Amino acid sequence: MSRTRRSLRATLPLAAALSAALVLAGCGSDAKPQVTWSAGEATQTIGPAQYCDLKMKDCSNDEAAQARLAVPAGTPVEVTVPDEVSEAPWSVVFSYTGADGQRTDGRSPVFAPNAQTSYTLTLPEPGDVLGTAQVQLLGAAPVANPDTGELDYPARATWVLVAQQ
Repeated sequence: MSRTRRSLRATLPLAAALSAALVLAGCGSDAKPQVTWSAGEATQTIGPAQYCDLKMKDCSNDEAAQARLAVPAGTPVEVTVPDEVSEAPWSVVFSYTGADGQRTDGRSPVFAPNAQTSYTLTLPEPGDVLGTAQVQLLGAAPVANPDTGELDYPARATWVLVAQQ
């Protein structure tokens, strides 16, 4: 057997193993989409606090996954989502305290798949103070809440912002 043929035989298994490793590395990636929150000059990018597969069967939680930004009253918050999020319906839910001390919950519109990758959260009054906000990646079809009759949108994943004063 020639030396060239022996070298080729030794190289082929190595090349095949490297190719397989690269394919498996791409397929088995546990990387989850990152969302970016910005308020004024501060920006923070985080992973999801809760993330489920497409069937909403395999879910993971990371309670430490929270953006914490200074958000003075009247400061808009810009949220930017990656393609993995914007390719499905998504929305932003939030709570804030008004000048009267009353806590109020709100929600952005539900954004259609591939419609947009960012949203600016602006509270109704300049003195309103943001408490928390969440990007919600919507999963399964909405279901009617038997108690209220309203539609509930199950969230497949959430990214959390905790506003600090």
